[in-house]
Amino acid sequence: MIKVGIVGVGHLGEIHLKLILSSTHFDLIGFYETNKEKADLISKKYQVNFFNSLKALSENIQAVIICTPTIHHHKTATFFLENNIHVFVEKPITTNLKEASELIQIAQNNKLVGQVGHVERFNGAFTEVKNLLNPLFIEAHRLSNYPARGTDVSVVLDLMIHDIDIILSIVKSKVSNVFANGTKIISSTPDIANARIEFENGCVANLTASRISLKKMRKMRIFQSDSYVSIDFDNCKSEIVSIVDYNDNDKYAMTIHNSDGVEKEIKIKSLDNLSKNSIIEEHNDFANSINNKLKPKVTFETGKNALELAFKILRKIDSE
Repeated sequence: MIKVGIVGVGHLGEIHLKLILSSTHFDLIGFYETNKEKADLISKKYQVNFFNSLKALSENIQAVIICTPTIHHHKTATFFLENNIHVFVEKPITTNLKEASELIQIAQNNKLVGQVGHVERFNGAFTEVKNLLNPLFIEAHRLSNYPARGTDVSVVLDLMIHDIDIILSIVKSKVSNVFANGTKIISSTPDIANARIEFENGCVANLTASRISLKKMRKMRIFQSDSYVSIDFDNCKSEIVSIVDYNDNDKYAMTIHNSDGVEKEIKIKSLDNLSKNSIIEEHNDFANSINNKLKPKVTFETGKNALELAFKILRKIDSE
């Protein structure tokens, strides 16, 4: 088993810690936390060792999961990478592109696995349909109530970046144009934002993210030449609406006529019960990458690409 440590046991860090305890791939050696009261609570609650320095933790582990505020990602990840320890860091990878590039270089030089926590990549509603996707138009809505955490960054880096990462993984083309607007309501950074991303192959993605909504929503709709795919990340279900040639034998299909008078059929396939723990799937991918010297699904480079597009969106918002 891989000896692993965790840095930062706030809300998300505690979730990682709890799940790692039941992992068949990792042996949780302990954790580091700057808040001593929180550290004592977690140590007693889960009977896990608390290390009073990053150095002490690093001397006992082979891999680390970093769940600190974003401003500490670069410094913390650099420390562990320079000590030849594989790094999983929560999203966004860093606060700027220069820091992200530095992490990529250090990981490459030391031949280490670097993974970023874009958890939606492992959501069953997405993984079940991702190989069917060839999008022409994408619409995504990611809405939440105002959070008690995560407001150290804008809603683009907090919420929209999940959809940015998903879109960059399924649209096999370069970004040609970005349009965006947003506004600050409660925070000192945008709390609601909308972005239109145009790609060189003609695909267009329209993204909306808000952390001041009354209800929660994490949905993506993907329109293709022969189908429409709806992904509900929250409820772990997907729906595929396909347009196929008319078949007189299928009495359950809906028949339509196009402008040329050609008969087509609409078939609807609902994919339910796709729920699986996406964070556990992240952990499994991290372990597999370490054990088999493979690239994880969400590399440092991937995290940097999502961050770069997020910053383009933020710059457009600032220029409005």
